[in-house]
Amino acid sequence: MTEVSSLTGRLLVATPALADPNFDRAVVLLLDHDEEGSLGVVLNRPTPVGVGDILASWAGLTGEPDVVFQGGPVSLDSALGVAVIPGDEGPLGWRRVHGAIGLVDLEAPPELLAAALGSLRIFAGYAGWGPGQLESELTGGAWYVVESEPGDVSSPHPEKLWRAVLRRQRSELAMIATYPDDPSLN
Repeated sequence: MTEVSSLTGRLLVATPALADPNFDRAVVLLLDHDEEGSLGVVLNRPTPVGVGDILASWAGLTGEPDVVFQGGPVSLDSALGVAVIPGDEGPLGWRRVHGAIGLVDLEAPPELLAAALGSLRIFAGYAGWGPGQLESELTGGAWYVVESEPGDVSSPHPEKLWRAVLRRQRSELAMIATYPDDPSLN
């Protein structure tokens, strides 16, 4: 079996050719990627549901927009908390994923983490891939893989994240940011 090079902590940016409506212009933060599969959350799919409507105790700790994000098409009835916590040590109830980005235990008392949180976002569901599935999609040209930045998790303008992530690349990917929503209108 070939060894899988971990993409944990990196972003998957949907190519304009990706036809799956779940991932149209999606920016996915990979929280786990190994030989057993991959798991991530879509960073740019806010829902109209307020965090306070489903997790009232965490509502005051999330950034703007203060809504739940659809993390992906899998397990929409489950919630994941992703937070940026600066520094070397994270508080109890937080597990580092990559750099300053980590997962929050939403069962923990929010006051354990409140003082340390740089930002927090709540996701309903996640994006998941079985063994080799993501690698197949990458080979097929469905995704661009780029480095994440802590600010991606808490972008106050998630609807602009796809273009912003592409625009900051130092390659031909920066030009893809200008790709029209509907190229047939050109």
